[in-house]
Amino acid sequence: MRHPLKNQRVLITGGGSGIGRLLALGAARRGARIVIWDLDPEAGEAVRDAVRAAGGSAESFALDVSNKDEVTAMADAAGPVDIVVNNAGVVTGKKLLDASEEAIERTIRVNTLALFWVTRAFLGGMIERRRGTIVTVSSAAGLVGVAKQTDYSASKFAAFGFAESLRVELAKDGTGVNSLVVCPYYTDTGMFDGVQTKYPLILPILKQDYVAEKILNAIEAGKGQLVMPRAVHALALARMLPVFLFDKLANALGVNNTMDHFVGRPAKAAKR
Repeated sequence: MRHPLKNQRVLITGGGSGIGRLLALGAARRGARIVIWDLDPEAGEAVRDAVRAAGGSAESFALDVSNKDEVTAMADAAGPVDIVVNNAGVVTGKKLLDASEEAIERTIRVNTLALFWVTRAFLGGMIERRRGTIVTVSSAAGLVGVAKQTDYSASKFAAFGFAESLRVELAKDGTGVNSLVVCPYYTDTGMFDGVQTKYPLILPILKQDYVAEKILNAIEAGKGQLVMPRAVHALALARMLPVFLFDKLANALGVNNTMDHFVGRPAKAAKR
């Protein structure tokens, strides 16, 4: 189900910064009309203005995507869209016993529950028009658990399952709507400031421009899954190992030490 972006209306959650911002600018360059949802009104408006200054079409709305009532109200204001990119995300970056209950709940609300509220708000219209794409930005942490990511990894495993179940559900019913799940390794957006990778040639910290471009290409190609970098695909085979060997392999690659020097960015930014 190829889905060219030209003349399409694309809604991006967390579109005020990081990958969301680059997706908005990149989709606009490909001829899409952009709708930005972001918790920070100034950040969203800045991206909106940048798109317009380049000759594109963009709107911006400030809301908390984890609040279903706000999502419903803003969806009515936004109107029909052709592509929804569930990009908003947060991370705590603490051990289970060190994370506050509020931070854990916030991670699940933003990274998981918001997927349901946002997707449900627009999916019905897509099915009626028999065309559309739902993009869910999960993570490589949605494929393998990582130390100091109990809440984040759990939320991203849920996001992966959400997108995969949605994909087969939509295909089974012949809706004409696609579900794409994106699983990038750490990306240099600031969300994971301080993380380190032991073998950058195998598991590099990804450049956000690269990630955004790959996502836009995957949307237009009608793909169902995008995993970055390629080495992460080896997880499927590694899962066949006994658990203790799988853990040894992950430790040898330094995966469970990546968060040792995590800093991140201020908790108020509910966006990826």
